[in-house]
Amino acid sequence: MKTSEIRQKFLSFFESKGHQIVPSSPLVPGNDPTLLFTNAGMVQFKDVFTGKDTRPYHRATTAQRCVRAGGKHNDLENVGYTARHHTFFEMLGNFSFGDYFKQDAIRYAWTLLTEIYGLPKEKLWVTVYQEDDEAYDIWAKQVGVPVERIIRIGDNKGARYASDNFWQMADTGPCGPCSEIFYDHGPDIWGGPPGSPEEDGDRYIEIWNLVFMQFERDAQGNMNPLPKPCVDTGMGLERIAAVLQHVHSNYEIDLFQNLIRAAARETGATDLGDNSLKVIADHIRACSFLVVDGVIPGNEGRGYVLRRIIRRALRHGHKLGQKGVFFYRLVADLVAQMGAAYPELAAQQARVEQVLRQEEERFGETLENGMRILEAALAELPVGQALDGQTLFTLYDTYGFPVDLTADICRERKIAVDLDGFEHAMAHQREQARAAGKFKAAAGLSYDGVATRFDGYEHLQGQASVTALYVDGTAVPSIAQGQDAVVVLDATPFYAESGGQVGDTGLISNAAARFQVADTQKIQSTVFGHHGSLLEGTLSVGDVVGTQVDEQRRADTMRNHSATHLMHKALRQVLGEHVQQRGSLVDPEKTRFDFAHDAPMTPEQIARVEAIVNDEVLANQAVRTQHLSYDEAVAGGAMALFGEKYGDVVRVLDIGFSRELCGGTHVARTG
Repeated sequence: MKTSEIRQKFLSFFESKGHQIVPSSPLVPGNDPTLLFTNAGMVQFKDVFTGKDTRPYHRATTAQRCVRAGGKHNDLENVGYTARHHTFFEMLGNFSFGDYFKQDAIRYAWTLLTEIYGLPKEKLWVTVYQEDDEAYDIWAKQVGVPVERIIRIGDNKGARYASDNFWQMADTGPCGPCSEIFYDHGPDIWGGPPGSPEEDGDRYIEIWNLVFMQFERDAQGNMNPLPKPCVDTGMGLERIAAVLQHVHSNYEIDLFQNLIRAAARETGATDLGDNSLKVIADHIRACSFLVVDGVIPGNEGRGYVLRRIIRRALRHGHKLGQKGVFFYRLVADLVAQMGAAYPELAAQQARVEQVLRQEEERFGETLENGMRILEAALAELPVGQALDGQTLFTLYDTYGFPVDLTADICRERKIAVDLDGFEHAMAHQREQARAAGKFKAAAGLSYDGVATRFDGYEHLQGQASVTALYVDGTAVPSIAQGQDAVVVLDATPFYAESGGQVGDTGLISNAAARFQVADTQKIQSTVFGHHGSLLEGTLSVGDVVGTQVDEQRRADTMRNHSATHLMHKALRQVLGEHVQQRGSLVDPEKTRFDFAHDAPMTPEQIARVEAIVNDEVLANQAVRTQHLSYDEAVAGGAMALFGEKYGDVVRVLDIGFSRELCGGTHVARTG
């Protein structure tokens, strides 16, 4: 079964079970500063699991592209030298948002593996959390897995086993037990079943993890049952492909074999088993999809990770004897393998090739800079002393100069290198990255009342009832003068911060109280929280109040938001269709617009964008708002913004020559 067929059978199977096929989200997580890259299928549904967002469907299935090459999750150093490590991989998953639970999740997994994929039942082992008798009984009594192939993993095995089969999003928040499915490659390969002393061997390979989110852990460590338990699963496409194609290494599957042959063609290598070819085949996937999703090589953050991956691939090409540019020519081969599943890759092939080729050509400059710094360090080195690990690390981390190249040069001059010191510096950097990348769930407010009706498109004032009050995150029946609080209303004209537009300010008042609103934020996807302080009086749940948005601040913000739409369209005209919003901030004073491009804008390009926007402003066209189905809107040319989440019916804004999906507030005419 080809990799493309395995992917499609997975999605089609769950679609037949009532799941919505949801496209892969980008590798750069939208509106989530806690992650460097999308590293699991559940990332795009994180707010759904925590209750901050809702979707028009309760079952979903995805083939999610993922990268683990920076921050907390970093497999880069192992790629090419192990059977299953990758920088880029695809995670197949099915999800239930308060719909089905353990019984159906287990039954679906078993049916897909044994009936659709045809795996021998006797080759499959499963694990359950030590205390999860429910999952154990489903596997043993309903599915019929022999008890000797069902392994309980939990606290009696030690802390690391407990974490293996109990998943949590963060220190607090949704969590629950896991059930993992393993494939037995047979006695010819060393290794023992999960939980055994030989579990790190390669005989028993985990292929699917079923996570049952049924608790919410509070700040005190208490485990409270969720009102609607959820399911989150993940199965690596490359791993299941290796099993179904009867090979042991992921690099032996059809997709990788084709890319390895392409890498050999471009480097002149003759040994298709060379680890350097595996590295190049892996890295072309990560690099190409990162560029597709708006990352460009740089010296920090995501851009720096991309640059490291590119340069690592080029170094391995150099080891194979390729001294010229070659890496970018593999993009066409990747498109042939994955372009049908990911049309955005095929659409941006030329741009990906351009970005990679530019970086290849620049790498010559990096080699020159690295050599200059290395020569200076070696000149100052006392005779007989090793080159210190910090210098090795600085060359590698700051200048992109590969450690193995430094070691080769030193070896030629009979100079030792302090690899232990380098590893110490690397370990220190990893610890910093882990600390920076650790996900911390926001302490949300617990609210189960009515949703907030937003009237702010048509009105800037109105009347509403107070449905909840919070002080320091705790619900209270009333607040007194001088207290800071969050007020929830059943209806509001206040816009809650979203899509880059800041929240409204203003006044909530009645004859007995005046509450100054300093900001408006979403507590849940349809519940608005008005943050501020009570200037006078007493305000209680159930009170009827008047609402008044700060009109001047809203008007200034609207002008900047509408101008942002025009600028977005003008940038795409001047720089190219790859320009897409990667973040923005729209407030009364300014608009800040983030986008990815592979070069600085020239003064001439800036002037052209300004002229185009000014022409649209001077035309003074009426702004039109429509509510359409998502598919109808996109088919009609509306741009769906990066990182935003859309329902079945979307709001389409025609502002001059711009058409975008947007929930923000805008002017009535471009003038």
